[in-house]
Amino acid sequence: MSANEDQEMELEALRSIYEGDESFRELSPVSFQYRIGENGDPKAFLIEISWTETYPQTPPIISMNAFFNNTISSAVKQSIVAKLQEAVEVNLGTAMTYTLFEYAKDNKEQFMENHQPVTSTIPISSIISVETPNTAPSSKKKDKKEQLSKAQKRKLADKTDHKGQLPRGWNWVDVVKLSKTGSKDDE
Repeated sequence: MSANEDQEMELEALRSIYEGDESFRELSPVSFQYRIGENGDPKAFLIEISWTETYPQTPPIISMNAFFNNTISSAVKQSIVAKLQEAVEVNLGTAMTYTLFEYAKDNKEQFMENHQPVTSTIPISSIISVETPNTAPSSKKKDKKEQLSKAQKRKLADKTDHKGQLPRGWNWVDVVKLSKTGSKDDE
């Protein structure tokens, strides 16, 4: 079988296996994400596997750069990817996406044994204080409305109907007036 046929078969199998599984997400027909661990679990992580054109004869691209993994240190991420790469070498030439996800689920505790949650270097309060000034000026601009005088308002009210719309033909040229003035000029 060709690589495309293998990929189509594996894609169909993955869709049927993970149907209804909230941890699995198909980003595209050749890219998948799987969350290892429950939502809210500090040791949960997200694996993204993308197939190359010649997959499964060549290894897939394994990534842990998802935003979900921002609390995991880069050393732990690298060790998880390295262990998954070892599993890729063993399974090269066969459909392995399901195998890799299951391997990660089975070895979650071992993968995350050295995990110490990384906190953001920027405190949240500074992010909020930076964003607040940016939103304030735009709201002032939106609040400023065009002010009309009483005479302008009255004139506008006289032109419009009760719905505030101008009547049909309000800007039409009066043909009768033009024909009368045109004939006087011709004399």
